[in-house]
Order: sequence, then structure tokens, then C-alpha cells
Amino acid sequence: MSDLQARIARIYEQLPPHVRLIAVTKQVAPDIMRAAYGAGLRDFGESKLQEALEKQQQLQDLSDIRWHFIGHLQTNKAKKAIAQFEWIHAVDSLKLAQRLNDLAAQGDRHPKLCLQVKPLEDPQKYGWPFPQLLQELPQLEQCTHLDIQGLMTILPLGLSESESLAAFRAVGDLAAQIIRRSPLTLGELSMGMSGDYRLAVQAGATMVRLGRILFGDRPQTP
Repeated sequence: MSDLQARIARIYEQLPPHVRLIAVTKQVAPDIMRAAYGAGLRDFGESKLQEALEKQQQLQDLSDIRWHFIGHLQTNKAKKAIAQFEWIHAVDSLKLAQRLNDLAAQGDRHPKLCLQVKPLEDPQKYGWPFPQLLQELPQLEQCTHLDIQGLMTILPLGLSESESLAAFRAVGDLAAQIIRRSPLTLGELSMGMSGDYRLAVQAGATMVRLGRILFGDRPQTP
């Protein structure tokens, strides 16, 4: 068993069966991704659109890969993203949601979406502050061509474990609040990365996005 296979197996052993492991493959070479696929991974997350499109071309023979766009998506690139990804995790504004809704209405592609939220103030992160998302729910509910599946978050750097756990739980509480007052179901919580995924799972994450813990700090050879 290669080191990569061993790392993937170890993570799967730690995760509950209902939690989806998304391999974050920014700057990871396609041959490494192919090796990860051979070790059982099927969900791959990319944050740069052009890089992702090139990899999709090179890995198109692996037809059961599920591609997740996990980076900040500019509205002028929404058309390509909606055509190429099964999931878009970082829908971070009403403007972007409405653009994706318009594009979905024009075609037959309806990727699953997560709304990116900020449980704590952080100027370095995109996403809705909780009060703003609650205020804009009526407009989101009018985006009837969207398949909104849940919430997504990236926590600020430098939090303690207790602060991180509380922030993740706040996202779950927000999802529950939205379900009570809205037709949106929000069954998915996309939260947790290499440094904090265990806390995210403890707080109810259904999807974790792991890169460094699988692939290291730099692209590797198989």
C-alpha cells in the first residue's frame, strides 16, 4: 500500500459512514488524483476553474468522479462552473445565487449548491453573515431552479478547539433555523478541513474538504 493509499484509508476509518470525504486537489497533479481514485476516492474539490477544466479533460475516462467547485466563484465564470460541476459549495451572495438560477433556467444542468456562511466576522472570507442570509431568504426561495442542499463554511484562522467547535455548531443551528422557517431543506453541512475536520464532524458535518492531510503541502509524485 502506498503512503497516499494509507492516508486515505486512515481518514475513511475515522469518518462516520454518512460523512462524504472530498479531496481538495488544487495544485495536485492528475496522476496523483488518479492514484487517489484507485484508493477509493470519488469526490474531488477544485477551487480554480481553469485548472479544474484541464484536469477534468485528463481524467474524463474516470466517469464516476463527482466534481465539487469549492472556491470563490465570480459571476462571470458561473456559466462554466454550472456546466462542469456536480456540486458548487461556495455560493456566497444573493447576486451569485440569482445568476446561477438564471443559468439553470436556461439549460438542463442543476448542480447541487451550498450557501457559504460566516459564523464569525472575518474580512478574509466570503459568505453571508447569519443575519443577512436570514434577511435574504425570501429572494433565495424565489430561485426555484436552484438545488440548494445545505450550508458551507470556512472558519477564521487561529481559533481554539472550543471556539471552532462552537462556530461549527452555530452553522448547524442556522441550518435548523432556516429549515423551520423556509422551504429549503439544507440537509448538508460542508465544513471542516485538514486542521479542524474532527471538530466539524463532531458538530454535524456531512462533508469534509481535505487536502494537506491527504496530499501534503506540495504536489507529489505517485
